[in-house]
Amino acid sequence: MGFVVPYANISYLIMIQKFTVHPVGFIRNKQEECKLEILTKYIPSLEALEGFSHIHVLWWAHLFDNENDRSNLTAHPPYKTAPGEMGIFATRSPIRPNPIALTVVKVLGIDYQHGIINIPYIDAENASPILDVKPYHPTADRVREVNVPDWCDHWPKWHEDSADFDWKSELYL
Repeated sequence: MGFVVPYANISYLIMIQKFTVHPVGFIRNKQEECKLEILTKYIPSLEALEGFSHIHVLWWAHLFDNENDRSNLTAHPPYKTAPGEMGIFATRSPIRPNPIALTVVKVLGIDYQHGIINIPYIDAENASPILDVKPYHPTADRVREVNVPDWCDHWPKWHEDSADFDWKSELYL
């Protein structure tokens, strides 16, 4: 039999509960190369990752881990056609209550001996802590029927197409 928590008590339980997260590695994002460096003790976790063309990288947006950014619940979006103000959960901004970011990346190669996953690009700063790596699996991660708001409906429908999209015309720069 499962444990049932009345809704009235959920916020209290969340207030007293703490989570401990340990980096499993760090992102190395330099002009000449981009890679994920997995810490030595976590290298065995890479076993059997070969064959997956893409992975999910959960990383900590450490440059936004401060009281001001964590308390920000709304944002003025950088997109020209977006609503004037958005709730942070409707954005992919790193400025959020918990600065956890998620990026799907292509795997170029894995050096199991040194714990290196070579990737072409990631939207993270150099030295960002990696929280987890998960294989991208179409059965679990791809959705056939997807809806998005009208203001971003003209964006590319596939990750691969976004590299050729004119993002500069979409953004306030």
